[in-house]
Amino acid sequence: MDRIAALNEVLTQNPDDAFARYGLAMEYSKQGDLDRAMAEFSILLERHPDYTAGYFMAAQALARAERAADAKKMLQDGIASARRTGNLHAQSEMEAMLTELG
Repeated sequence: MDRIAALNEVLTQNPDDAFARYGLAMEYSKQGDLDRAMAEFSILLERHPDYTAGYFMAAQALARAERAADAKKMLQDGIASARRTGNLHAQSEMEAMLTELG
């Protein structure tokens, strides 16, 4: 069974599994399927607004797709999440990417 099928199976049994949802979004992103990746990131962040890594990886996918404005918004939301959770490392990485995007 491929990774996408396996992750979908986990999500069928537990739609709120944040790790599986994140993994599915990442698999779609790796395959270049931005629409599906962003749909999964959206579900993840709606259900788990403090899953900070989701914001950062979604922003990276958006930046690769040359959607800088959307990436910046995602980073701003991610920085807020990192602050709420005290994740200084993620906050620093996202602030650096935000600066790079201008």
